[in-house]
Amino acid sequence: MSEAALLATAPSPAAIRAAFPDGDIEAIVPPHPTTLRDTGLERPLVLALLAKTIARCGKAHLPVLGGKLRLSMSVLREAIAMMLADQLIDVARRGDSDIDIEYQLTGPGQAFAAAALAECRYVGPAPVTLDALRAVIARDAQRHAAGARFGDAELAAALGDGPGDELIDAAVRAQLGAALYSGRALLLHGAPGSGKTTLARKLGRLLQGVVAIPHAVLIDHQIVQFHDPLVHLAPALPQARQFDERRNDGRWLICQRPVVHVGAELTPDMLECRFDAANGIYHAPPHFQASGGLLIVDDLGRQRGAAADLLNRLVNPLERGLDVLTLQGGHAVTVPFAVTLVFATSCAPQALMDAALLRRIAYKIHVGALDASRYLALLRRQCALLHLPYDEAAAAYLLQRLHAPSGQPMLACMPRELLTRIVDAASFAGAVPRLCAASLEQAWHSLFACCPPPCTAPAAADHILLGEKA
Repeated sequence: MSEAALLATAPSPAAIRAAFPDGDIEAIVPPHPTTLRDTGLERPLVLALLAKTIARCGKAHLPVLGGKLRLSMSVLREAIAMMLADQLIDVARRGDSDIDIEYQLTGPGQAFAAAALAECRYVGPAPVTLDALRAVIARDAQRHAAGARFGDAELAAALGDGPGDELIDAAVRAQLGAALYSGRALLLHGAPGSGKTTLARKLGRLLQGVVAIPHAVLIDHQIVQFHDPLVHLAPALPQARQFDERRNDGRWLICQRPVVHVGAELTPDMLECRFDAANGIYHAPPHFQASGGLLIVDDLGRQRGAAADLLNRLVNPLERGLDVLTLQGGHAVTVPFAVTLVFATSCAPQALMDAALLRRIAYKIHVGALDASRYLALLRRQCALLHLPYDEAAAAYLLQRLHAPSGQPMLACMPRELLTRIVDAASFAGAVPRLCAASLEQAWHSLFACCPPPCTAPAAADHILLGEKA
């Protein structure tokens, strides 16, 4: 991820301030460091980052360097003074004040920057220390535990259930609420297409508040890229108010509580810091990036290796609140493990784990087929989303002439699967998509790979399967 992309995804300081009452931001983002020592970073690392940044810019003044390294002016002045004293940089152009002075590398400075780039090509915001990250995650856990309260109405809203139009059974909803309230591991199980993955993702809507995450973290003298703009999304914020950038450490970002989704592609090595040999840095594993949020492990049982091993790998750290990551050379580092953990599987839980492991998965919730009323409610919703007029007679045909004879259960995935096929076929034919018996028959046959009944009399206009011509 380029530095420009990293910076572009960050909410503005003014927008961050707008999200919180005065003073509350200090409970989330650490105060800005005023000295090099306050950063927690050693002098060689900061000077190397500064030299690589100037090398990339050619010439740069303090505001540019501050924007790229996310360090305060006072820290930069201290580091610049060291580089001037070591004759690594000199003044390229003077201005009216020190913030207008442009700096460039000297010959020795260019050699210093080249050596630093050969060791690690990372150029971007300075990392925070692992101790600082531990402290922020611990404070967030306390703050979130104190404020994370929701009831059945909030849970129903998160699941998309409206009054009189509930898709999730009340008993299942109560189990989900208890599981999330407990903070313990949750397993959603049921037939493929029953809506487990969609349900798991919706649970992320209940994660209230925001979190502070670093651009990068220093672990055992190694830079670990932590921020991922696809995972750490800027919060929706009201109208901006003034934010004093001098009060908070710019190496941190405010984001929504992350929801990280992994599936059958998950391998044991993905749960370790991944070394990027080309750039000389590490990338944080998905469960570490999910700190303060939700980790969904989908398709449990389809990963390479035993499902029990994967469950133990994640449930053990969840119970301790700590995980152990291994860097190159086998060096192990303890990091916080602060996530809401949701597994989803189409297998029977007893086939994946023994009784002891089953007990450690605190909540096992079955997600099954819908009854007729909920199925039709979902069909009606999907018609509205696809701008397809709902037809009661067609809906009855779907239940009585397609589902009933075939024995196909009414799974949550089916309405959208059928309707999108109707829309696809109509779009190809240049016709207006229409929910009718004929279009449902065609969609049903393509979905379940079954042969349509032999055609008898093709004469009627109703045999235009896709609807009226546009």
